[in-house]
Amino acid sequence: MSDFETDLKKVTKAVEKQIADTQKKVGDVTLQAQDEFTKTVQEMSQTVMSRARAEIELCAKLTARLSEARSFPDVVSAYQEWFNKVMVARSEDARQFMTNS
Repeated sequence: MSDFETDLKKVTKAVEKQIADTQKKVGDVTLQAQDEFTKTVQEMSQTVMSRARAEIELCAKLTARLSEARSFPDVVSAYQEWFNKVMVARSEDARQFMTNS
């Protein structure tokens, strides 16, 4: 075998090793990105479900207050209380959205 062929084989092996190393690094980074994305989606899902439960509770409390209302001022008071709580929740949602963005 000539020196040229020997050098060519050495260079080829070195390039193949670099390509394999690069592919492994790309694969590792891809897996890490997928893991982070999955964690983010899970956190978002938990946040959305928590928010949905809070909305259901607010509506249930409003319904209970309205069923107990004996006068128009009682109805207005129930809606005002509910609206104030909804606005606080929306404000918190907006704050969280801005923080996460």
